[in-house]
This record gives sequence, C-alpha cells and structure tokens, in this order.
Amino acid sequence: MIPFSILDLSPIAQGATPTDALHRSLDLAQHAEGWGYHRYWLAEHHNMTGIASAATSVVIGYVAGGTKTIRVGSGGVMLPNHSPLVIAEQFGTLASLYPDRIDLGLGRAPGTDMATARALRRDPVASADHFPEDVQELQSYLEPLHHGQKIQAVPGTGLRVPIWLLGSSLFSAQLAALLGLPFAFASHFAPGDLMPALEIYRRKFQPSRQLERPYAMIGVNVFAADTDKEARRQFTSVQQAFINLRRGTPGPVPAPIDDITHYASDFEMAQIEQALAYSTVGSAQTVTTELRAILDRINPDEVMITGHFHDHAARLRSFEITSGILKK
Repeated sequence: MIPFSILDLSPIAQGATPTDALHRSLDLAQHAEGWGYHRYWLAEHHNMTGIASAATSVVIGYVAGGTKTIRVGSGGVMLPNHSPLVIAEQFGTLASLYPDRIDLGLGRAPGTDMATARALRRDPVASADHFPEDVQELQSYLEPLHHGQKIQAVPGTGLRVPIWLLGSSLFSAQLAALLGLPFAFASHFAPGDLMPALEIYRRKFQPSRQLERPYAMIGVNVFAADTDKEARRQFTSVQQAFINLRRGTPGPVPAPIDDITHYASDFEMAQIEQALAYSTVGSAQTVTTELRAILDRINPDEVMITGHFHDHAARLRSFEITSGILKK
C-alpha cells in the first residue's frame, strides 16, 4: 500500500454557493481523515466561478482547524502570484497553529486566465521567469535564522515547512530534482509529459536537507460509485466542466447528465479524453482494476486522488470506495 491523498478544488456546484463549497470541503476532509487519507490539498485558482479555494492559505487553515491528524496543504500555491516572504509568513503561521501537519506545494502557472493573471501579478511573464529564484528565496525564509539576516518571516523562520514542487512539464521535474524536493505531477488534467518528467526527476535528483531520495506523486481522477453506470453519470460533471472551459464559458460545476456525447462534439470528446486520460470511472471492481494498472505502470511513491463532483454525497461515496481499494 502506498500513501493516498486528496486534491480538492472546493467545487461550487450549480445552484450552490462558495459557502456551501467550503463547508463541503471540510466535511470531505473530516471523512477522509477517518478513511485513512494521508494529505488533503487545496488548489489556488482565480476568477473561476466553479472553484472556491482562491484564498488557498485561508481555506487550509479552515480545514486544518476542523481536522486532527490529516496533513493539509496547497496543491498548490501559484508562487509567481505572491511574494515569497508573504507565503513564508502565511505558511509559517499555519505551521505554528498546526505543527507537523502543513505542506506547501508550489506551482508556477497563473491558475487563471491571462487577464486575471495580469491583475494578480501585474507583470505575469517576468514573475513566472523568476520562479526558481522565488522558490529558493521562500526556502531561505523557512530556514533557521543566520548571522546578519535582516529579513525574517515571523512566524516562519526555522519551521522548515515541507515544500513540494508541482507541475505538468519537464521544467518543473528538473527544478524539483535540482533542489532535492518532492515532486507532484498534474497527470489528472495534463498527462502528456508524465513519463518523461518522472524519468528526468528520478535520474537527476540531488539529495537535499529535506529529502534524501526522489519522491514522486501523481494525480488521478477517480469517480467510483456502486455501479459502473452511476459512476459514468457522475463523471459527466467534470467532462462538461472541461468542455465549458475550452469553449470559454466556465461556470459552476454542472449537474451530471445521462449521455455526454449529446453535449459534446467528437472533437471535444477527443480533447477531454486526452486531458482526462488518467481517470478511472466505475464500480469498486472496475476502479480496482484500472487504478492498480495505473499504479503498477508508473510506480509512484504516492497517489493523489481528485474528483470534481457536482453531487457532494456522490463525492463522499467515491472517496470512501477508493480508500477501501487503496488500503488493500
């Protein structure tokens, strides 16, 4: 058994509010803790009416405060949107409140459209170009105070909050290897470079104070239900959400429908099948077979399960079924 975790985008379902979404995220985290999930990560997205976790560190504090043992963190914070010192202070505060339970996953994408990225960053291209330097600056604020240091993260200094690099490219894999950091690949929505990225990361990994050997996590969409038919129906919510995003009409998470082919063109179906290639959808038996095949082929050190559901009860049931599979 490898550690298994959850990535939550705090989905805002059609007809629901951000308040509903945040309360449901805490409810899922509380259940996940009992089901044996190792981490519960939340992701930074902006200007998305279907995602409630834009203020990621705030939501992490809410979830950590409502749970007891599960690790809670970011999957991730989009570092170019922020100053490294501010993130060190935020996560230093979280680590002070919830010791040995906070993870800091970092990405360099904007987590939004380019107009919103400009509103967040002012100079988005230059900000992303400085990502490696920003990661190292952030690391320095979480290290013990050294002689002559004039700027401190308070709280933060000396807490050494575990840092992860997130990505869907060879760039992120190489940087994680160079810095000796754990690496999480976004195979749940951008699987194209998964295998070459993991090969580069493992081959070029340099041991660090934080990590002696490479540690790679992959993302997998899992939609599990009591029957294959019901699971496929629930999966249509994320399929519609992806199609709507590609059409330039993102919104709250759509209710499931009986037949996705009536909603999407053949070209759109091909697009989402490629983007969501690392997905397993079905009953416990179907998911067991498909998920084991993915894990056997890739051999990750940890798997992060995600599921962008409209129906919260169906989401809970899916993660419950999945935990039973992964505990075996």
